[in-house]
Amino acid sequence: MPRRKKADTRGVDGAWERSPPAPHRRRLRVYALDPATALEIDREPLHAVVLEVPWESATGGRGSLSPGPVGEMVEVVDVDPASGRFYPPIDLDHPHLLAQDGAAPSTGDPHFHQQMVYAVAMRTIGVFEQALGRRALWADHVTVDAEGRTRRFFVRRLRIYPHAFRAPNAYYSPSKVALLFGYFPAGEEAEGPGVAPGGMVYTCLSYDIVAHETTHALLDGLHPRYSEPSNPDMLAFHEGFADAVAIFQHFTHREVLEHVIERSGGQLDQENDLALLAVEMGRALGHGEALRTALQPSRGRRRRLDDVEEAHDRGAILVAALFDAFLAIYRQRTDDLLRIAGVGRTGSSGELHRDLVRRLADEAQKAAGHLLRMAIRALDYCPPVDLDFGDYLRALITADRDLVPIDERNYRLALIEAFRGRGILARGVRNLSEEALVWRAPRTDLDPARTARIFDALESAKVKTSVEELAALWTLTNDRATIWKAARALRAKLHGVLTRLPAGWAREELHLVLDEVEQRGIHTDERGRPSTEVHSARVARRRGPGDQSTVDLVVEITQRRRGYDDPARQRAVDREADAAAGEGVPRADFLVRSGCTLLIDLVRREVRYAIRSRFPIDDDRCLATPRATRGAELERDLRADARAAPFAGRFAPIDELGSGEPFALLHASTRISEAYAGTDSEADSEADSEATPRVPRRAEDPR
Repeated sequence: MPRRKKADTRGVDGAWERSPPAPHRRRLRVYALDPATALEIDREPLHAVVLEVPWESATGGRGSLSPGPVGEMVEVVDVDPASGRFYPPIDLDHPHLLAQDGAAPSTGDPHFHQQMVYAVAMRTIGVFEQALGRRALWADHVTVDAEGRTRRFFVRRLRIYPHAFRAPNAYYSPSKVALLFGYFPAGEEAEGPGVAPGGMVYTCLSYDIVAHETTHALLDGLHPRYSEPSNPDMLAFHEGFADAVAIFQHFTHREVLEHVIERSGGQLDQENDLALLAVEMGRALGHGEALRTALQPSRGRRRRLDDVEEAHDRGAILVAALFDAFLAIYRQRTDDLLRIAGVGRTGSSGELHRDLVRRLADEAQKAAGHLLRMAIRALDYCPPVDLDFGDYLRALITADRDLVPIDERNYRLALIEAFRGRGILARGVRNLSEEALVWRAPRTDLDPARTARIFDALESAKVKTSVEELAALWTLTNDRATIWKAARALRAKLHGVLTRLPAGWAREELHLVLDEVEQRGIHTDERGRPSTEVHSARVARRRGPGDQSTVDLVVEITQRRRGYDDPARQRAVDREADAAAGEGVPRADFLVRSGCTLLIDLVRREVRYAIRSRFPIDDDRCLATPRATRGAELERDLRADARAAPFAGRFAPIDELGSGEPFALLHASTRISEAYAGTDSEADSEADSEATPRVPRRAEDPR
């Protein structure tokens, strides 16, 4: 009997041989807010949401994903020093997890804890990258060798420790380039649904806290000097900006947004879940409904910036200003919908129609999303050091005006009015009009021939090639290590260009000192001129609503000076009073930095903006504010506080690289310590004494 031929199953063009394409996104379940709200029956839509994050897998995608998870941008390391355990890493590529959007939300499953921090961190990174139009880079790993030379290394991944220590805190560590999350038993004063005295609270399970800490890391990668408290707004900006990013991400959860709008009758200016931050932690510490809120209390005078001093309180004013602007825009976008539906601003006598809820959610989501992108894009328009909230307002207005010249929805007007209402004013402007707030270009008419040197040098073969290479590389798809190396090479070339600018013009227009100085406290080069650091060169690529796009080269230049708490000591050092005694320059109590950010349009051969710090580095006025606002008192109080035991050994003395762990100090404020004090049993105290996270430091040559 003849053998039957096998059927030809190759298909057209051999398609049967090809593997299915890798998906673009991975779906992972997370708590919408935190475990406390997931235990309330009337908040059922707030229990959990599914996040879509970039697909990372060994089988293809943006990068490989190993158990941990360990991907292209983050690495979860689940070591628990307080209990002496290392939890096995989750494998998100396991078929069972792929089939059900990851592990189910659970407070008792370390695998879900790992999944939660990974998903929220990746979502926050994605928000930043889409707003800036480029890949995000983490802060460099910095070391000092035996000869005192500073060395910088590329950091591929942000490390995340979900159970780093046992204490009511979570923070970003610049020295480790890592996020460390604590866990703790709720105190006797714990109140509210979902929490009970003695119940364990995991900060890694709060969407807001994870997004907040990830934002600290992203901001530090972009502006590494913003962790230095040179004025009252510096650390407050870190806190307020991180809170704002976390809160505005609430509006990306569609089920949560529609639930809140339906319950509130569309009135988002009343207390609601969208405006609350860290609900479970706030309840566990006895702070009320949440740790912080973006809404102003319904009674009493609106809090303004000059009413508060502490960093978190000042940061809350920034959040309130941004949320005030959102509410004004939301009202403008939805007034017609409510009028058509016969619903007044005081609320509805009945439930809103489902179609109206969806339309209100559409408008709220658009307004919140655009404000969040504005807030992130403005980071490229800020001075490199010594930022205050007024500077940030100017950055917001300038960045948005560049991209959207005609502000039909009045976003910029809403921001100006909201900041003014919170007492946030810009220095050096005659009024708060949009035209007055926009940063200006440096004058070149005084010596156009000499100041044109910057463009002649930028168009030299070596520099121009480096600029073009970086512009081509720094997109949303290329390798981050390659981008980092190209940016470092360009910074070195730009240093030679910028230090040869006309000294008088540079001092007047850029607040850079390029000639010799007499003050011995100023860091100088071998020729006696202030040492100059080009600490950032990046590409700002943005696309507006009408498909208009802008591409600028952003260059940040800084100089530094030793500062002393005693003004007499400062004068003695600067006048070389100690030189006769054979002493070197005394160790500084703090560092002062000055400089500027340049936004350069290479096509039109112009510096579009020169965003300067307040004073040049040789102006003694630059010392007054850092001296007055230095965080020595907070650090002394925290060292003396018995509740600071979990943080012992992490506070390096202030040195040339800055203080050891500024965010650990900031987050472990006396307000939280007092709320937590008195709740310990003997067993708790014993456990806390071992709570210092002994997490590994980065090797000198990171992966």
